[in-house]
Amino acid sequence: MTPLDALLELLARVGASRDAAALVSEEELSEWPTEAVREFKSKKLLVKASPATSVVCSGCEQECVMPVHTLIHETRGPASFIVCDKRDDINRVPVTAERLKQWRCDIDAVCKFISRSLGLRPDSRRANGAGLLEIGIAAGDKRHHMLCLKADGELALIAGSTALPLAELVRYRESAFSIDNATIRQLVDSATTADNRYTPSNARREARKLDTHTMYESWQKEYRSLKKRRQEMSDVWYSQQIARMDIGKGRSAETIRKHMRT
Repeated sequence: MTPLDALLELLARVGASRDAAALVSEEELSEWPTEAVREFKSKKLLVKASPATSVVCSGCEQECVMPVHTLIHETRGPASFIVCDKRDDINRVPVTAERLKQWRCDIDAVCKFISRSLGLRPDSRRANGAGLLEIGIAAGDKRHHMLCLKADGELALIAGSTALPLAELVRYRESAFSIDNATIRQLVDSATTADNRYTPSNARREARKLDTHTMYESWQKEYRSLKKRRQEMSDVWYSQQIARMDIGKGRSAETIRKHMRT
């Protein structure tokens, strides 16, 4: 995984979560490029979140996702554990505080990242009930226009009636993440000044949504196939197998797990 791959993964999770926050565990972050994680935290794309309330149980090879219980001892402090209800020979499985650490990224954090990258005056507010966030007035070579962000399964930047997926505009150069300013200027110049400026062209977005739907269907098909052959394994195991295949498309096992059953 390259730093740019890590950013694309993070943005994909935020887009999929829509208005909710995308959560990334400390354990998963340790597998991402160190320079990318450092940039995420520096640019406030990742901030500390509340401890996780469920984790993958390490009590056996099933790797079930189980709720975490925490008891506070007067002298030893908090102790977290999982209560296994699948087997009689396990009972409580200790969970370290480190495994409960997680980080969050939400749509507002993405807007601020875009605004800072382009040098815009922040203007994060809902626009016309269209489910858009106004980021700020961006300049082209011919005109200025309000730049908006839309989350509808994926993140897209919008100016007037034109939309471009955010994933196509992010860059990683000289150890820093940024937005392609030249393409933004072209986006602004192609925008209309009519009242429907917040209505994006649907053609490209719909095509990408179809591609995403097809990808999810391939995960679901492979999940059913794996489950027939290895019924005793956990969903985490299935998602890890799919992540190693070409149909995984470089997505994380956790992202695959969320979509392979629906």
